[in-house]
Amino acid sequence: MSSHRVERLAGEIKKEIASILDREIKDPRIGMVSVVAIDIAPDGCSAHVFVSPMMSNVDKKQMAAALESAKGYIRRELGKRLKTRIIPELYFQVDESIAYGVQMIKKVEQQIAADEQAAAGRPPIDEGVYKE
Repeated sequence: MSSHRVERLAGEIKKEIASILDREIKDPRIGMVSVVAIDIAPDGCSAHVFVSPMMSNVDKKQMAAALESAKGYIRRELGKRLKTRIIPELYFQVDESIAYGVQMIKKVEQQIAADEQAAAGRPPIDEGVYKE
């Protein structure tokens, strides 16, 4: 397959898997997830699906087990929705990038608040000192 076709197929699969996980899979072990990326083999026979939990308190092993057990259903639904000759074999991988990003944003906000609080007690800087 050409790379453009693989990218288009990856986008469609990503959209459909996100829809299936959001609306049709009712397993509480999965919870709220975001499909981060799809990596499809050049021949289109396999696809690595990277999903990220939206909550940080989700057990990643249980989530991976739930996705593994739902893999057949998801692949069958993809077959119904996509007009392709080959539906790739799905390999789910839990990616913690969203939870990590949220954690980093909280740390940055805490540091900004601490810096503002520390600066509140200092006298203002005399800007005339910096002129040449």
